[in-house]
Amino acid sequence: MSIVQTSAGLIGVTDTGSGTASPILFLHGVGSDKSVWHPQLAHFGRTRRAIAIDYPGYGESEPRDGAARDDFAHAAIAVLDALDVGRAHICGLSLGGVVAIAMHALAPERCASLVLADSFAVHPEGQAIHDRSVAASHAMTMRELAEARAPLLLGAAASDAIKAEVIETMGAIDPAAYRQGAQAVWLADQQDRATSIAVPTLVLAGDEDRITPPSLSQALAGLVGIKAGRRPAVTLATIAGAGHLANLEQPAAFNAAVEEFIASSDPKAKG
Repeated sequence: MSIVQTSAGLIGVTDTGSGTASPILFLHGVGSDKSVWHPQLAHFGRTRRAIAIDYPGYGESEPRDGAARDDFAHAAIAVLDALDVGRAHICGLSLGGVVAIAMHALAPERCASLVLADSFAVHPEGQAIHDRSVAASHAMTMRELAEARAPLLLGAAASDAIKAEVIETMGAIDPAAYRQGAQAVWLADQQDRATSIAVPTLVLAGDEDRITPPSLSQALAGLVGIKAGRRPAVTLATIAGAGHLANLEQPAAFNAAVEEFIASSDPKAKG
C-alpha cells in the first residue's frame, strides 16, 4: 500500500502485479475501502497489474470538502495518470459501480471494459437509504453503524471472519467521508450515462443481495449501451451464495466470472 500524489490530491493506492495484459482498477463501496479487494488483488496480480484505490476521505486518501461521485471518478482517473496507466478494466462494487459509470462518462477512452458488481443506474429507494445512512452516521459511532449494517450486507453463508472484517473496515471510516459516499451512491441517477456506455460490460449480482437486489442489476444490464453508436457486449451474471459484497463473500466465483469476461473482451487479457 502507498499514498500517491495525483492531480486530485493524495490518494491511497494498492498497486500490485505486472505484465503486458491490460491492468485492472478496483473501486470500493460506500462502507469500505481499498482493502476489500484483497482477494482480487492477489488473484489478478498474478497475471496483470492490479490496482485498488481509496476515494478522497477514505482509507489513506486525504479528505476533500464537498466531494461527489464525479470527484471520486476524477480521483480514479488521476491515479491512472500518476501510475502511467493509459487504459484499464474498471471493476466497481456498489458505489464503485456508480463511480465506474461516471469514469466512463468522463473519460471513456480510459476504460477497456466495465465490471459493475452489486450496483445500479438508479436506486428506487435511494433517497430513503441515503437519509437513514446519514442520520445513523450522526446518531451512532461508525463502529456501531457497522455492527448494525453488517448482517444486511452479507449473505447467509458469510463466515464470522468476513463479518468481523466488514465491521472493522467500516468502523474505521471517517463519518464525514461516509456521508459523502452515501450521497454519491444513493442519490445517483446515471440512467442516461449507462445508455451511452460503449465498452464491453459485465454486470454481476449476488443472489442474496438485499441492498441492491438482482433486479436492479438486471435493469442496469438492460440500459447499458442502448444509445451508443453500436451496443457493446453486455453480460449479466449471478454469484450464488453472495450478498452485497460478492467479491469478498465468494471470491473464487467472482474472480472466475471477471476472468472469463476479460478473456472474452480483451485480446491482451492473457498477456
